[in-house]
Amino acid sequence: MKLLQCYIDNIITTALMEDINYIDAAADNLIPEDHRSSAYYIAKADGVVCGIEVAKRVFDLAGGNVDFRILMKDGSKVKKGDIIAEMEGSTLTLLKGERTALNLLQHMSGIATATNRCVELVAGTRASVTDTRKTLPGLRALQKYAVTAGGGKNHRYNLSDAAMLKDNHIDAYGSITAAVAALRSKIGHTVKIEVEVRTLAELEEALENKVEIIMLDNMGCDEMAEAVEIADGRVLLEASGNITEENIRKVAETGVDIISLGALTHSVKCFDVSMRIKK
Repeated sequence: MKLLQCYIDNIITTALMEDINYIDAAADNLIPEDHRSSAYYIAKADGVVCGIEVAKRVFDLAGGNVDFRILMKDGSKVKKGDIIAEMEGSTLTLLKGERTALNLLQHMSGIATATNRCVELVAGTRASVTDTRKTLPGLRALQKYAVTAGGGKNHRYNLSDAAMLKDNHIDAYGSITAAVAALRSKIGHTVKIEVEVRTLAELEEALENKVEIIMLDNMGCDEMAEAVEIADGRVLLEASGNITEENIRKVAETGVDIISLGALTHSVKCFDVSMRIKK
């Protein structure tokens, strides 16, 4: 997965301007412009690295003149104490870019690590682990990229990618059947329709309308297993709502095809990485 450099640069530039404003009151008044240092990133926990190229780019935009050597690429599993990257160059650049680079690296690695745990928990079942649109404003592409680095897959990127009828759409329009018919009269032939259902009766209605994907919203595992039996392979079934690392295996064992988790992006714990300058 390759993200546009201009997209990444825009995020980094915004973050640097927010953090530095126009000077670094400590570094700019303390460190000579020609001062050079060596530094490194060290993992403070076990996990999956993601965002190392983004972190490298931060130092380019924060002043440049830093040689950045990547030791662990995105998607690599690391142990506590592993050295992820080494840097040598302008001390001013290293100090000015430190926090922004770590913020992005820690957040993206946290997502990759959490995703990888879920992927490993459902191993051997038919279920794939995906993200949702519950992302932080402005960071969606980086967050979704981090999910793939952890071994997961991406749900739709935005509202244009697919026609997804959630409970509010259906309640506002009147019924699943009416809403699907209205959509099919207007959308293009490449647009898939996904319908969120809350009951087995709604599942039956969605199946009658031959939609491509059905989301089982906040159903218990017994009900999901029954839904899988009713669908009998006629449609992709997605489980969503209140899914955690503690119950994801049981959800996968119901036979659903997809398990989507908003928690992978909206409330993930950062992966602990430190940057240390060598004395």
